[in-house]
Amino acid sequence: MNRPRPTPQIDPVALAHSLGVPRDYGRVRGLRRVREPAQLATIGRDTQGREQYLAPRAARAWARMREAAMHDSVELEIVSAFRGIEYQLGIVRRKLERGQSMDEILRVSAAPGYSEHHTGRALDITTPGYTALEEEFERSPAFAWLRKNAKLYKFSLSYPRGNRHGIAYEPWHWCWHEKSPRPR
Repeated sequence: MNRPRPTPQIDPVALAHSLGVPRDYGRVRGLRRVREPAQLATIGRDTQGREQYLAPRAARAWARMREAAMHDSVELEIVSAFRGIEYQLGIVRRKLERGQSMDEILRVSAAPGYSEHHTGRALDITTPGYTALEEEFERSPAFAWLRKNAKLYKFSLSYPRGNRHGIAYEPWHWCWHEKSPRPR
């Protein structure tokens, strides 16, 4: 089931700048400002029971990859998929309210307007028996399976150790690319 995306009424990236995201953030981090997709397709429920969405072509690739993993006795679970720019702005606000500095926030989260989650092509993945959004995922059979097979479905690990964007290592974060990603 597809659903249209509403058109934002305000510029959330300008709001992010007003909260302290540096104006040169994208250039310094080697990240481009991204657009939200016009359409989203449901991909099922996440580990918290919330419906999740991806762009239609990424959703189809995810379904094929998840099914292939199941055939290899590997269970891939969704932690998070599409996140709108406004949602990302809310994450930044909440972290600031908890006393985190903008530098700390931007080490673990992309700034609003720059997150791959906004594109509807990225998702955070876990597997039973492993804590979601923790580095321990790299020791799971699911991570080993993804490292070997995700490229067959045009998914790649976005933030390996020491990535050029200065974002913390995220073994759970995978993004679908129209063309097969380049090897890292």
